This record gives sequence, C-alpha cells and structure tokens, in this order.
Amino acid sequence: MIKVTLPDESVKEVEQGTKVSEVASSIGSGLARNALGGMVDGEVVELNHPITKDCRLKILTFDDDEGKLILRHTASHVMAQAIKRLFPEAKLAIGPAVDDGFYYDMDIDRSFTPEDFGPIEVEMKKIVDADYPIVREVKSKDEAIKFMKDKGEPYKVELIEDLPDGEEISFYTQGEYTDLCAGPHLPSTGMVKVFKLLSVAGAYWRGDEHNKMLQRIYGTAFTKKKDLEDYTNMLEEAKKRDHRKLGKELDLFSIQDEGPGFPFFHPNGMILRNELESFWREEHAKRGYQEIKTPIILNEDLWHRSGHWDHYKDDMYFTKIDGETYAIKPMNCPGSILVYNTHLHSYRELPIRLAELGIVHRHELSGALHGLMRVRCFTQDDAHLFMAPEQVKEEVLKVIDLADYFYKLFGFDYHVELSTRPENSMGTDEQWAKATDDLKDALEATGMDYKINEGDGAFYGPKIDFHLRDSLGRTWQCGTIQLDFQMPERFELVYIGQDGEKHRPVMVHRTILGSIERFIGILTEQFAGAFPVWLSPKQVQIIPITDKHQKYAEEILESVKKAGIRADIDTRNEKMGYKIREAEVQKTPYMIIVGDKEAESGSVSVRERKKGDIGSISLDSFIDMVKEKINSKAID
Repeated sequence: MIKVTLPDESVKEVEQGTKVSEVASSIGSGLARNALGGMVDGEVVELNHPITKDCRLKILTFDDDEGKLILRHTASHVMAQAIKRLFPEAKLAIGPAVDDGFYYDMDIDRSFTPEDFGPIEVEMKKIVDADYPIVREVKSKDEAIKFMKDKGEPYKVELIEDLPDGEEISFYTQGEYTDLCAGPHLPSTGMVKVFKLLSVAGAYWRGDEHNKMLQRIYGTAFTKKKDLEDYTNMLEEAKKRDHRKLGKELDLFSIQDEGPGFPFFHPNGMILRNELESFWREEHAKRGYQEIKTPIILNEDLWHRSGHWDHYKDDMYFTKIDGETYAIKPMNCPGSILVYNTHLHSYRELPIRLAELGIVHRHELSGALHGLMRVRCFTQDDAHLFMAPEQVKEEVLKVIDLADYFYKLFGFDYHVELSTRPENSMGTDEQWAKATDDLKDALEATGMDYKINEGDGAFYGPKIDFHLRDSLGRTWQCGTIQLDFQMPERFELVYIGQDGEKHRPVMVHRTILGSIERFIGILTEQFAGAFPVWLSPKQVQIIPITDKHQKYAEEILESVKKAGIRADIDTRNEKMGYKIREAEVQKTPYMIIVGDKEAESGSVSVRERKKGDIGSISLDSFIDMVKEKINSKAID
C-alpha cells in the first residue's frame, strides 16, 4: 500500500498503480463527476495516471486553472479532428489551451470565416457524442518523424526535429485522429460537452514574421452551459467597451497607416492623459520622488553595459549617428543610472527615488499590435530607487502601498505574483536567492496572498507583478517591482557609507500604471468611456434651448470655466433631444439645460450622466458639486 496525502492533510492508503480517477471516486461521487485531472507532487497529470509511490495529490476540477487547461487542451484536439474531417488538406501546426479557451493554427489554401464555425461545431459534437477514448503512446524521435511524414504534417515534423535526440515523444489518439502532444488530456472526447468557436485570425508560424502566415481558430470550453452563456455575454459587453471603438467615438486617439503601433493622441485624449500624468506627478512628489527626463537615443555601448544588448537586442530599434550605432531606448533604467552616477552620494541621501515618464520603443510583430494595449512606442511611468541593502524591505513596502492606492482609486481589484529567475538571467545564485527572499519578506509583511510565477523574472532580477481585474472580470498586468543587484555592479554604482568607505547600492525598478497608453486603454474599457468626472475630457455640456438663452449660457460657461471645470456650449441649430443624445453618446458627466425658467431665476437645470434629470439648483451649488467630484477623484 502507498500513502496519498490530500490537500486537507488527510491520508488515504491505496494500492500501488491506483489511478487518480479512482482516488477521486473514493473521496466522493460528486468530486469524481467533476474531476478533470490531478496534481501529483506539483505535477499536473491525467485522470488515468497511475500512482506508484507515496505522494501529495490534488484532484483538479474546472475551479482550478490547471483543470481548465486540461479540458480546453482536449477541446482543441476535438476541433482539430473536426477540421481534418471537413478539410483533409489542412496542415496542422500547434493547438494549445490559453487563459480563456484554446486555439489551433493550421495551413490551408482557403480563408476561414465565422460562417465556417457552425459546420465545424456540428462535427465536433459528433466527436463528443462518439466518446472516443483518448489514448497516449510514445515513439522514438525517428519513429515520430516517420509517422508525421506519412501523415503529411510538415509542421509537426519540424517540431519533432527540434526536440533533443533520444527523447521519447508522446502522441494522443482519439478515433481516427492522432496528434503530437505532451498532454495531459481528458480520458475521452465525451467529457468535452460545452464549447463554442469564437474567432479566426492570422498567426505567423512560430511567431516569426519571416515564416508563413497560418490561420488560427479560437474557441472556448466550459463544463456548464450557463458559464459559457455568461462568458459570451461578457464578450459582447467587451465589444461595446473596446477601447479602439470608443477611442474613435470619443475622439481620444488614432492609429494611422503611416505609423502602425505608434498612437496619435487627439485633444480629448491629451486632456485625459494630462490629468492622469498630473495626478501621477502629485502623488509621487508627496512620497519623495524626484522627476527626471532622459534621452530617447543613447549609444550602443550603454546597452552592452546594461545587458540589454545580449538579452533584448532583437526587440530594439537602431540608428547611426556620426558613424556610430545608437539605440532607441526600450527601457528607461540605464538613463536613470547615468543620472545617479553624475554625483557621489552619501548614505544620508538614500534612498534616492528617480521617477520618469519615459518614452520607450520596442519592436512588436505587426500581428501582435492591438490599439493602445500592444504598441511599439509607449510611455512607462518608471521610477528607479537606489538604496542601501537594509532599506530594501521598507522601500518595497512603500511601493506596494502606492500601487494599492492607485488601483483602489480607479476601482480595480488585483492579485500579486512573484516571478523568479528566468533561464537567460545575469548574476550569481546567491544574488538571486537574496533578491527573491527580500521580495518574499516584503510580500509576507503585507499579509497579502501571492502566487509564485516560476522563471518569469526580468533578466537582471526577480519581480513582483500586479494583475488588475476590471469590471468584466478580465485581468491586466500593470505595475511591477523589480529588485536588481546586477546593474549596480555592471555600472559600478557606489555610495559612501557611515564608515567612509564605498558601498554598492541596491536598485529597484518599478512602474505603477505600467504603460500610460495601455492604462488609458484599460480605463476606457473599465468605464466604457464614461470616465470619472476628474478624467473626463469634457465635464459639462451647456445646452441653451433657443438662441435667446445664449447670453445666459455664456455667463454660465464663464463661471464654470473660472472654477476650473472643462465645459462648452452646444450652439448648433439642432433639436434639444438631439443635443442631449449627442452629449450622452460623448459620455459627458453633466449637462446644463438653459431655458426661460433658468434665465429668469439665475439657476441651472442639471442632467447627470447616469441619473438623468436631477432638477434645478443654483449655479454655485452646481459648481461646488462638480468640484467636489473632481477634487475627491470620485468614481461613480
């Protein structure tokens, strides 16, 4: 007998070779019905996986991220099988599960459209109804290459050829369909009951723009029909909130053919942006940050010293000046380091907090560009903190507190991840262990829950990432805190300690909003374009009923503007109802309707964006109400 320790620390004794599904059944019939896989000593496995030694076991359901991935990965194979039945000439590439669903890339001499989804879904339903067992087998590399060549799958052959020699390669078979795959999968196709195909897009093979463009069909899968309905409703709401659509309707920004990935901010967008940046500056000044501005173009030698040349060169843009190579900066940190190094610092000055709204450029593939969310030129709300080693915990806690203040102000919930050392990193094991422990200590001091994200740190240090959850339940990675022992060494940074000797400072890289452009995109979708009053490009729209009310409307406008409120008058020769609808479409927080009654009494009739008509009040009371909303940074 072997011992299986469950998440509640209870222990079950089972026969050697007992399957994960059998353990689930022994715990309870409900768990067995909902089980999608297992996690044995931290490794995700299939329900058919035999348990051969004492271990810790968690039964995975759709409530677990790993369970979702197993279901959706299996759904991708069901979709691929259906496509091969309907379009045998399709050459399959890859078909993974992703956060909200799955996709499959394929090469075929026809353009898929949403009209193709119905027939594919019908064929998928037949495969599910057939309830084919999903059987895993392994082959040698030579056997695997021959097998896929015989099936006429060149992309699979290429993938296998890149695998190490001597490695056993796994395949999964369901009915007549066999696919190269590492798994894990469900025991049978019949368990994929609730699914929907969503969209089609282009995707370069292996993400390389020099390779052939393939077609990628996206879908999703759930265990309950209601969950799928809720998800599709969320997608419909997301379409209405799409920042690209609202950006055009509200005249915030545009992306021009002359600059793909390089956003143009219009006057309305600049008001929103400037308000956001002014707030950022005010809050940072309160907390002891000093603002700097560093050049966009710097010599190649700097990027060799920083390590970006070796780790980031392929994502950088370059130019020649006086016969020498210069790089357009992809990150702001080397510039901050040069500013720090212009003086010899004492321990009494530390920590030094240098903040910069710095424009950076990064080469993104054209297929990855997406409005303001994925661009080639953006402004990071960066700061670089230089401190003594004993100040690290306190400074990291202050950054966490600042991030928490910003996110709660905008109405975001968030979760935190600690990302550890990646493969292509700089520095020693000891440095990385110390840096990671410092970040863990700070997180644990806050009492907040956090997730370890293995191997996703920056090349120079581990990091804390903040993932915001918006009003639709989607998550966005925004703020980051990166602890760096490497660049202070590479640039030989020093400060004079209490002992009069030179010491090496520790460096923290951090952003709160992440990218100003991306954060504006997120805010646009969070508020569906109905920004809080303080951020709204136009805060008040004054609407005179007829021309004879124009004079009083102008007096109102003068008073409102004098109070620092953004407003204008709609003087167009249009009907009142049309003007009101236009102001509503533009998401204007307040409308002032001016007629005989208002002109005679010196009052204003107010319509509020969400509440509608809120009645007649004095102009001073109205101004006080709006100013309170602006000054408190209130969100509705």
